[in-house]
Parts: sequence; structure tokens; C-alpha cells
Amino acid sequence: MPTAVSLPDDWPAHPDRSLSLNRMGSFDWDLTTGLMHMDEAALDVFDTRPAEYDGRPESLGPRVPPAESARLDALVSSALKSGVDSYGAYFRIRCRDGRLRWTHTQGRVMRGTDGRPHRIIGIVRDATEELSHSAERLGLDEERRRQTSVVESTTAALAHARTVRDVIDVIGDAHGLERLGSMGMVMGLVEAGRIHLVAEGPAGSFVPGTRYTRIDDQYPMSEVVRSLQPRFLDSAAEFAAGYPGLWARISSMHISAAAYLPLIAQARPIGAIGLLYQDKDGFTQDERNLLVALGSSIAQSLQRAMLLEQEHDLAEGLQQAMLPRRIPSVQGAEIAVRYRSARMGQDIGGDWYDVIPLPGGRVGAVIGDVQGHDTHAAAVMGQLRIVLRAYAAEGHSPATVMARASVFLHELDTDRFATCTYVEADLATGVLQVVRAGHLDPLVRGSDGSCRRLLVDGGMPLGLSAEFGPLEYAVTTLELEPGETLLLCTDGLVEQPGADLDDGIRILMGLICSGPEDLQQLADQVCGVIDDRGGDDDMALLLLRRDAGETPQGGGRLQQHVAPGDPEALVAARHMIGTAVRAWGARGRADEIELVADELIVNALMHTDGPAIVTLRVLAGPQRRLRVEVEDRSSALPRRREAGDSGVSGRGLMLVDRLADVWGVEPRGSGKCVWCEFVVD
Repeated sequence: MPTAVSLPDDWPAHPDRSLSLNRMGSFDWDLTTGLMHMDEAALDVFDTRPAEYDGRPESLGPRVPPAESARLDALVSSALKSGVDSYGAYFRIRCRDGRLRWTHTQGRVMRGTDGRPHRIIGIVRDATEELSHSAERLGLDEERRRQTSVVESTTAALAHARTVRDVIDVIGDAHGLERLGSMGMVMGLVEAGRIHLVAEGPAGSFVPGTRYTRIDDQYPMSEVVRSLQPRFLDSAAEFAAGYPGLWARISSMHISAAAYLPLIAQARPIGAIGLLYQDKDGFTQDERNLLVALGSSIAQSLQRAMLLEQEHDLAEGLQQAMLPRRIPSVQGAEIAVRYRSARMGQDIGGDWYDVIPLPGGRVGAVIGDVQGHDTHAAAVMGQLRIVLRAYAAEGHSPATVMARASVFLHELDTDRFATCTYVEADLATGVLQVVRAGHLDPLVRGSDGSCRRLLVDGGMPLGLSAEFGPLEYAVTTLELEPGETLLLCTDGLVEQPGADLDDGIRILMGLICSGPEDLQQLADQVCGVIDDRGGDDDMALLLLRRDAGETPQGGGRLQQHVAPGDPEALVAARHMIGTAVRAWGARGRADEIELVADELIVNALMHTDGPAIVTLRVLAGPQRRLRVEVEDRSSALPRRREAGDSGVSGRGLMLVDRLADVWGVEPRGSGKCVWCEFVVD
């Protein structure tokens, strides 16, 4: 006979005991009242004491991280609305000691006869051991695929980073942190034996006194820079023990883990990055490998960005050195200039502007663009700007200035050409003489805010005209009314990839029309649009406004040609001077003006070969002045000489110096001009 088996008194075990021994518990959730009954085993799964639970699901809030809670709420809500009878999900809870633990829940939805849910009965259980034996069930393979995707997407985003700020934005913005599962990021760069903090975690997390730290300080970034090894902090307790000073100042951020990585490029540390986590319980080996790989990618991108910024600073410094250091003050006009370089690297160009004060209250305005976007273009631009200024200051006509500049660029033996517009403006009369060499037409903004395009005859670009075409440049004469603004710019202001040039000019004209009245603000607004657009070309802008209050009141300009050996022409010149002086209200100084003018004319005829050209004009300004100019074909400058035996010869310049308020000599093309001014108010 079979031997009788003695069974324990509590056999078979009660279901509650079976559930409890297997770390399972049950719950019963009344959807009408919102109360949820949880047995003691279920509360134990949530690491919650019975006294801490009041029957409301919200009481479990401290044990369920916000992200997990939101996911469970969405799951239950979907089950109730879709009409399914059950649901299940894995989620994490935070234990009393701060550790995160995997848990599983299974719920059965009870519905009334009307199909409406009124109750959920289910179980919760500790899923820690289950996950260790069934990785596929939790989708760990999917996690590995996600990690691979993180590396690929972050590396792809870093490939487009051209500045240090771009690198910081790729890692530190919401998308970058979401990819890495981090709540915040800090980054520091090694500078002169210190670590400069260039980015800090979430808003308001900056720790005073850490903007610059020494490499030997007791900070995690300093440690990884010294050791060239990453530092993984798996818990808040480990962080506090390793860096108590820093932890005391950031403990309010509730950081549960952190990873600090050295940024190494070409075998030397260039900085460090720290990734801060909440609701994370340590790092797996796969996660550590992932972060080390990302650190290497970030370091390479960061070094590339730093080199690009250095190249850009060098190139832009060269460009700025070639441009005028300051714009001279010009009576009768307000001027605004702007220059914007291309975005990054050595992609600067040969764009330039210049303002050249000329005799007789005139001013030369130049805008130009040398072909190419490199330091060579900038160097050629600097040379071309200087010679063009020199030709203009010598007194050559606008057409001659352009022709000579074209020959210079051709003889410079470079493969570059340049487009250019040169404007000689007489601010007293508003007359503009414009020469255009393959450049954009100027624009004019009226005093009423309207904007129009000036159609100017054009010639070939500088350098090309000397090689392929005639050197004659057409001069277009226009008039700038008081209060009107002349706009000169390079094509970087109007060109956009894939867009028509005329469309760009129309957009610019719209900006000018709607822009502010103040000239400097108008220039800033126009350039601001370009900065926002972020073009790949540099650009130069010059605005010149003729002041409405500087127009001369009465007066004008007279000129007389005096040939050598022509006494009648000399008499006519003297008569013109006397008549003009009296007509222009300078009768009180008529004798002085006539005497000095006569002396200059006679000196030109006696000491040079060729005729003299006498010009009288009234200059506007705070003080009304009369200017006398005598031009001749000799480049020899006048000089003081001892008086001859007769006691007359040699006193000419002494007389001019004594009677005129100011006088001087200017080169004028192949000759010179001796001028003097008299205040006649």
C-alpha cells in the first residue's frame, strides 16, 4: 500500500499567500468613487507602508516618476475608451532608497450592461527577476537599436555645426537632450590652464564661481580633463561622496546620475562635457560605451568649429583692416556704412566701401566687390581701394579714376576682376557724376520715403576693361535733392540662391521704403534682414543723405579759361571776379579777393606752360565762404622765394597767405590747383 503523505495544515496555500510570496499584489479600483483598494502585498511592491496609503491612486505619486505616470495614465485611458477588456504594462517605480525598479501591472476592465466601465481589478508584481531572464520581453534589443540611432542622429546633427555655439545647441537643446535621455548638460573648454564653462544645464542651474575653474580643482570636469578618462556617477550618494562641495550647491536639482566625459582631439584635451540625469539608476556597459563614443564625436566637431571660428576671425580681421578705419565727416551730408562678412571660415570676400573728401565741398563715394571669397580677394580689395582713393584725390575726373583703376588691377597680374560704382557728389548743388563698372545700379530714397532705382550707364568690370575692351567709362549726371539718400551696395545684400536678382532688388527697395528715417537705424535694419537670412556672401552698404539745411542761399559757380599771351582773357577773368564778388555780397572783401585771385592767375601764367582755369564758387555752411581756384598743367608746387631786386617779384605767396583766411595746393590729374577761401558773411 502506498505510504500516507502528511500534508501541512495550510495546504493548499491561500491565493493571497501565493501572490505575496511571489512578490505579487492585487488592487480593486472603483472608477465611480475613484478609490483604489490595494492589499498589503501590492503596497509592498510599491515599497509603500499601509499607513502611507489613503485609498487614492494619487498617494502613490512619490513612487512613480512623472514620465512613467503619464505613460500609465495614457494606457488606462486608451483601454477605457477603446472598449478593450484588459491591459498590461511594464513601468518603473522609485524605491525609498532612490533606486528605480521594474514593475508590471495587469488590469481587467469591468463594464456594466450599458458597456460603460465602472471598475478595474488587477495585479501588480515585481518584474526585476523576470527582466533578467527575459530581456526580449522588455525590448532590450529595441534599446540597443535606440542607442545606435542616438549615435547616428547626433553625429549627423554635429556634421552641420560650424561654430562652438552650434555644437552646444545640438547637444543642449530639447531634441539633443531627449535623444540622450538627459535633463541637462554642462560643457567647458580648456583655456590657458583653466576650464571655461560655456554651457550649463537647465535654466537657473548655474553655480556662481564656476564660470572659470582651475584644472586641479575638485570638480568632475577638472578630473576628467586631468585623467583623460570618463567619470560615471551612478547615484546621488556617489556624486555627494566624490564632490561634496559641488553637490551641496546642486542637490536641489535632484540629480540621480551623471556622466562626465573628456573631449579629446589630436591626443590633447580641449574640454569636457557633463550629462545630468534624473530618474536614472546607474549606467549599463552599453550606455557607457555609447557615451564615450559620443564624447569622441563631440570633441571632433568642437575642434572643427573652433578652427573654423579662428579662421573666420583671422579672415574678418584682414578684411576689416583693409576697410577705412573711420568715415570722415562731410559737411552737407550724413553718411552710414556697414559691412557684413560671410558666415564662417575663410568665406570672406573683396567687398569694400570708401568715402573720399574732395576739393570744393565735393565728396567721392565708392562701393566695390573683388571677385572671389578668400583672403586673396580681401588683399586685392585693399590695394584697389587705396589706388582708387589716390586717383580720386589727385583730382581726376570720375571716368579717368575708373579707367586708371582698371589698368592697375590688370597690371597687378592677378586673376581677379572687380565690379565698382564711383560717385562724385557736389553737395552744394546736389549734382552727382556716376560711373558704374559692372556693378549694381544705385538706389535713391526720396525725402517722402519713396525709393527709386537710378539707371546708370555701365562699363566692363575693372581689370576686364583693360584686357578685353575700351577704357572709356560713361559718366551719368544726376541730381540729389536736399533730404534724399543715395544707396550703394554690393550684391551680397540682394542675391539669394535660386532667386532672381531683380526680385532681391525689389525686396531691398521695399525695406528702404518702410525703414526708419534715421540713417544709422535704417542701415542697421537693412543689415539685420541679411543677418537673419544668413547668406554665404559678404556685403557692403553705403548710405549718403544730402542735408536739407545745407543748400547755399544765393551764389553759384563761375569759371574762366585764361590762355597764355592772351591779355583780353586776363582782363575778362579780372572782370568776372570783380562782378561775381560784388554780386555775391562780398563787397567788403572785394579788394582782397581780386588781388589774391589776380596774383594766382599771373603766377600760373608766368611759371607754367599752358593755360590757367579760374573757378569761383560759394560754399555753404555755418559760415558762407567764397572759394577761388586756379588750375594749371604743372605738377610743380608753388614755393616762397626771396623778393627780387625790384622788390616786387617773390612776394606772391606771402600776399596770399596774409589776405586769405585759408589756402592750399591740391593735385589735379596731370597738374595742380592752388586755392584760397574767404569768409564773406
